[in-house]
Amino acid sequence: MEVRTRLLYQEDSYLKECEATVTLISGELVFFDTTIFHPRSGGVDHDKGYVEFHGKRLSVIEVFLDKERNDVAHRVLGVKSCDLKPGMRVKLVIDWNRRYKLMRLHTAAHIISSIMYNEYGALVSGGNITEDYAYDDYTLEKLDKDVFTRVIEKANEIVSRDLEVKIYWLPREEALRIPGIVKLASRTPPDIKNLRIVEIPGVDIQADGGPHVRKTSEIGKIVFLRAESKGKAKKRLYYSVQP
Repeated sequence: MEVRTRLLYQEDSYLKECEATVTLISGELVFFDTTIFHPRSGGVDHDKGYVEFHGKRLSVIEVFLDKERNDVAHRVLGVKSCDLKPGMRVKLVIDWNRRYKLMRLHTAAHIISSIMYNEYGALVSGGNITEDYAYDDYTLEKLDKDVFTRVIEKANEIVSRDLEVKIYWLPREEALRIPGIVKLASRTPPDIKNLRIVEIPGVDIQADGGPHVRKTSEIGKIVFLRAESKGKAKKRLYYSVQP
């Protein structure tokens, strides 16, 4: 089912602010007709920022998909004691430094997962991307730190090529016929008519709904942090990015 809110970050991940109309307020949760705030999804943390209206500024501290409404919920501090109401036009502004770090790590994750899939047949069985670091769980039987360090080294070589990161939409059935379009061990793309595709030509192609950088060089340097076993066929890689 399509999300009610227009997701501007899927159209342009570099938008830092936009105008929106309040559609509903429920406690601290505010819903808009459109948003640039990325909700926590696909293992990528949510954006933060603020809402501006009538000279006031209220902090957005959490963003998530309300499954009952199939709509993006924004947890806004102080909304209960202000005059914000449905139908009002506001300005949404994201914390750009946080967003950009998430974008860099997210694109890095795609490169790493592609190498793991193509060279080791490993799928992603879990993961998390925060502002400071990321981790991915891979379906590997044996923990071998050297495997991960070699993969990071190869990923950095790809990053240095300054490749374009292409984003476009394909009909669901057409997209799912592409080999490797899904690299998650236990999750399929949402049941919607058209899937958003993120492609790094010659490196990776995945169905993905989150924000990404435009060029691989923007990632900077991917840094191996540590590796650990989280059980059978679940080996975790921690990494970060540096300028």
